[in-house]
Amino acid sequence: MFPSKVTTVEDAVRHLKTGMTLMSGGFQCCGIPETLLKAVSGTDAADLTVITLSTALKGRGTGILIHEGKVRKLYVSHIGSNTETVEKTLNGELECVFVPQGTLAERIRAGGSGLGGILTPTGLGTPIADGKEILTVNGKEYLLELPLHADIAFIHAWKADTMGNLAYHYSARNYNPLMAMAADFVIAEAETIVEAGELGPDEIETPACVVDVVVQGEPVRARWEV
Repeated sequence: MFPSKVTTVEDAVRHLKTGMTLMSGGFQCCGIPETLLKAVSGTDAADLTVITLSTALKGRGTGILIHEGKVRKLYVSHIGSNTETVEKTLNGELECVFVPQGTLAERIRAGGSGLGGILTPTGLGTPIADGKEILTVNGKEYLLELPLHADIAFIHAWKADTMGNLAYHYSARNYNPLMAMAADFVIAEAETIVEAGELGPDEIETPACVVDVVVQGEPVRARWEV
């Protein structure tokens, strides 16, 4: 019998400490680990560096942490749907590092795979390239983009077993599987938790060996009003 990794949300988020780097999965309001993000609001964790695709909406997803002033630095592709993130970036309360969406995915993948970086033409000739090394391969220039890694990752799964194996639902996969590979400590919230052995091998997309803790989450329902 394998030991269960299931714990309470409150116990799970205690692992997130001030000054840590947090990866948070999801795409806008799809596949976001909102149960965990809401729970962070009740902790002392602050001065966080957050790596995420977007800050969703005001009061949703990582927008919860932005609203409460818990984020110091943000690696992100899109903030336009969250007016609060835009305002805090413009007035200097928040350091925002913009990373093209595909580049963000590959930098996270590099962090999870132990690679030294990736080469991409995306961003050449734009502010994205400022301060970065440019390499020439077969006569073509590329930006060297360094890997991204985090202390903790918050992951949203459709289904988990008690060992920590995860399955995702449709486009809610997005950044969740990548981030599960690129953090020292992985906390997964799942809409449904089943016993070990109830997930078939073909269903498992993130293996238990990279998941440290599983908590019961809520279904994420897209909501677009601002």
